[in-house]
Amino acid sequence: MENIYLYMIIALAFLAIADLVVGISNDAVNFLNSAIGSKAISFRTIMIVASIGVAVGAIFSSGMMEVARKGIFNPGEFMFNEIMIIFMAVMITDILLLDFFNSLGMPTSTTVSIVFELLGAAVAMALIKIGASGGDFSDVVNYINTSKASQIIFGILLSVVVAFSIGALVQWVSRVLLSYNFERKANWVGALFSGVALTAITYFIFMKGLKGTSYAKQSFDIIGGGTMKDFLETQVLTILLISSVFWSLLSYVLIVFAKTNIYKLIIVVGTFALALAFAGNDLVNFIGVPVAAYNAFLEWSASGLSATEFPMDVLASKVPTNNWLLFGAGMIMVLTLWFSTKAKDVVKTSLDLSSQGETKERFQPNTLSRGFVRIAMGASKVSAFILPTSWQEKIEQQFEQPVIKLTKNKVHELPAFDLVRAAVNLMVAAVLISIATSYKLPLSTTYVTFMVAMGTSLADRAWGAESAVYRVAGVLNVIGGWFFTAFSAFSAAALVAYLLNLNLEVMFPILLLTAIALLIRSSIVHRKKTQEIASDDRLKKTESSSVQGVISESAANIANVLKRGEKIYAGAFTGLSQQKLDTLKKNKKQIIKLSDEVDELRDNIFYFIKNLDESSVGASNFYILILGYLQDMTQSLTYITKVSHKHVHNNHKKLKFNQIKELSQINDAIQQLFSDAIAVYKSQSFEKIGEIIEQKNAIYAILKSNIDAQVKRTRTEESSPKNTTLYFSLLLETKDLLNATTGLLEEYHTEYDSSIKPAKLNVDID
Repeated sequence: MENIYLYMIIALAFLAIADLVVGISNDAVNFLNSAIGSKAISFRTIMIVASIGVAVGAIFSSGMMEVARKGIFNPGEFMFNEIMIIFMAVMITDILLLDFFNSLGMPTSTTVSIVFELLGAAVAMALIKIGASGGDFSDVVNYINTSKASQIIFGILLSVVVAFSIGALVQWVSRVLLSYNFERKANWVGALFSGVALTAITYFIFMKGLKGTSYAKQSFDIIGGGTMKDFLETQVLTILLISSVFWSLLSYVLIVFAKTNIYKLIIVVGTFALALAFAGNDLVNFIGVPVAAYNAFLEWSASGLSATEFPMDVLASKVPTNNWLLFGAGMIMVLTLWFSTKAKDVVKTSLDLSSQGETKERFQPNTLSRGFVRIAMGASKVSAFILPTSWQEKIEQQFEQPVIKLTKNKVHELPAFDLVRAAVNLMVAAVLISIATSYKLPLSTTYVTFMVAMGTSLADRAWGAESAVYRVAGVLNVIGGWFFTAFSAFSAAALVAYLLNLNLEVMFPILLLTAIALLIRSSIVHRKKTQEIASDDRLKKTESSSVQGVISESAANIANVLKRGEKIYAGAFTGLSQQKLDTLKKNKKQIIKLSDEVDELRDNIFYFIKNLDESSVGASNFYILILGYLQDMTQSLTYITKVSHKHVHNNHKKLKFNQIKELSQINDAIQQLFSDAIAVYKSQSFEKIGEIIEQKNAIYAILKSNIDAQVKRTRTEESSPKNTTLYFSLLLETKDLLNATTGLLEEYHTEYDSSIKPAKLNVDID
C-alpha cells in the first residue's frame, strides 16, 4: 500500500507535463490574440516575443506555487493519504476539462478550473471525514477557505462586466480621437498615446508579472532597503508619472528620428508583458498541485509515520520551488506554443468574434443574442436624438474605414482589426489586471483579455447588422462555458475524489488509464478533423476574375462534389440494403459536411462578383447557376441519406429482394454517370459532356420502370406502408438528383461552347 503513493507522484509528474500542454493551448489566446489579429508583425516574430515572455515568466513564478498548497483549503485538517487523493483528483479532472474546451476551440480559465477542482475535491474529502466521524455538515467550513471561493466567484462576475465595459469605452474614445487614419496624425499624438499605453503595460509587468515572485520580496538598496513589492504598492503615482513622461519622450524620438511605427512597438511590448504575466502567475495552475504533492511526499517519507496518521500542516509553510523545475516547465510551454494546433483553434475563435471583416460565423443566433442586439439598436436611436447632428457627423467621420482595394487574386488578406484596437486591447487588459492585482482581486487573465477584446469590437463597430447576432451569441456561448467550467470542475473533481477514496489501489490505475485513453482519443479526433479541413477534396472558393478562369476553377469543385456525392449515394444504398446503421451514420456526417462547404461557396458570391473584371461580369450569372445546381444536388443527397438512416434507425421492415435489386440497378447507373462526369471535370475535357448527358434518358427509363413495378406491388403484395413511402421517396429524389446533375452538365456544356471554344479558335487563328 505504501508504494501506491510513489506511483501517484510519478503519475502526477506525467500529468503535470500533459497539463502544461493542454493549458498553454487554452491560454495562448490571452497574449497572441492582439498581435495575430492586427498582423502588426510577422507570426514568427510574435511567437519569438511570446516565447521569451513565457520563459522569463516561468522562472519568476516560484512565489505563486503557494496557491495550490493552502489557498483553497486548510491543509492541516487533512492527512497525507487524503491530500494525495485530493491532488490526484484535481489533476485528472483538470486535464480532461481543459482538453475538452481546447477541442471545441473555446477559451476558458485555467485559474477558475484549478480553484474549483481543488474546492470540489477538498469538499468531497471533508464530507467523507465528517461522515466517518459523525460530525455536522456545517463543520465543512473548518476544512475549506470559504473567503477565497467567494472572491473567485466575485472575480468572475466582475471581470466579465468591467472588462467589457471599460474596453468598449476606451476603444470608442481612442477611435474618436485617432480615427482609422491614425498614422497621419501629428507625431505628438502618437507619442502621447504610446506613452500612456506603454506606461500601463510596463507597470503591469511589474505589478502582475513580478510582484508575486520570490524576487519581489527581497530588499534592494536602490529603493531605500525596501522590497520591490512594497515599493510598487506605495509609489504608484510616482512610478506612473515618471514612466509616462519617459515613454512619451522616447516614443516621440523613435517616431521622428527612427521613423518607427509606434503602434507596432506597443503591440510587441504588450504581447511580451501578457505572456510573462501568464507564465509567472498561471504556471501554478498546471504544476502547482504536483509540486505541492511532491513536497508533501518528501515530508511524509522522512516522518516514518503511516499515511493515515501524518497531518499536512507542513503545506501551510512556504517552500521555494526549484528553479530548474520552473525552467523545464517554461520550455515545455514554449514548445507547445509553437506546435499546438489546438492553441491556434482557440485563438481563431477569439479572432473570428472580434474581426472587423466578414468571417464564417461559428455560432448560431439565439433569443438572448437577438434581444441584446435589439436593445443596443434602441440605445443607438436614443443617442441619435440626444447628440447634436454636427457631433454625430464628426463622430461618423472618425469611424469611416479606409477602402483597401484587394488584388484580383486576393493574395492580400486584411487583418482582423487595426493597430489601434490591438494596442487598446493590450493596454486595457494590462491596466485592469494590474488594478485587480493591487487590490488582491483574483481576476482571470483569460476572462479579462477576452472580454476586453469583445468590448473593443463592439465599440469599433466590428459587429455590424449582418454579424451582430452571431457574434453576441458567440460571446454568450463562451461566457456560459466559463460558468460551466466552474460547475463541472467542482462536480467532476468531487466525484473523482470520492471514487479514489473508495479503493485507492483499484480506482487510481482505472481512473488514470481512463484519463489517458480519453486524452489520446481527443488527440486522434482533433488530428482527423485537422486533416479533413486540409483535405484536397475540400471545396475551394473561386478567385478568378474571368469567365475562362471561373470555368476552369469551378471544374475542380464540381469534380470533388461528384466524387463525394458518388460515395454518399452508394453509402446510402449499401446501408439501406444491408441494414448497416453505422454506414448510414457516417453518411449523414459526410453529407452535412459537403452541404456546409457548398453553403460557404454560396456565401462568398458577394466577394466573387466584386472581384470580377468589367469585361467578365457575365461569369457571375454562370457561377450563380452552377452553385444553384450544386446546392440542389446536396439537398437531394441529404434527403436520400436522412430517410435511409431514419428507416434503419427506427427498425422498420427491410426492403424486399426485388426493391433492393431495382435500387442496385439505379445505383450502378448513377455511379457510372458520376464516374464519367468526374473524369471529364478532372481532365477538363468538356467537349465530352454531351456524351454523358445522353445517359440521362436511359436512367429516366429505369426510374419509370421501377415506379410502375412498385405501384403494381403496392396494389397486390406490398404490406408495409413505410417501405412503400421510402421506396417512392428514394426514386423521386434520385430523379431530382439526376435533373440537378445533368442541368449542371448542360450549363457547363453551353458555357464551354460559347466561351472557351471561341477563345481557342482566336488563339489558333492568330
